[in-house]
Amino acid sequence: MILNATKFGLASAIAFAIFWIVCSLLVWLLPAMMMDMTGHMTHGDWSQMGWRLSIGGVFIGLIGWSVVAGFCGWLLATIYNKML
Repeated sequence: MILNATKFGLASAIAFAIFWIVCSLLVWLLPAMMMDMTGHMTHGDWSQMGWRLSIGGVFIGLIGWSVVAGFCGWLLATIYNKML
C-alpha cells in the first residue's frame, strides 16, 4: 500500500495540533497535576519549576510543533514508500 506522503504529513500536523491544544488546556486548568506528570515522564523533579503559559507561547508552540510533526509524517511516509 502506497501512502500519500503529503496527506500523511498533513494528518500528522493536524493530529499534533489537536494534541497540543488539549495539552495546553490541561496545563492551564490543572497546572500542578501536569507539572507532576511532566516530572514523571522525564524522570525528574520539576516541583521547583512553574508554568508560564501565554497565548503567544501556545500559538508559537502550536505552529512550530505542527510544522515539525507534519514534516516528520511526510518523511516517514516517503521512506515507507521507498521501502516497498
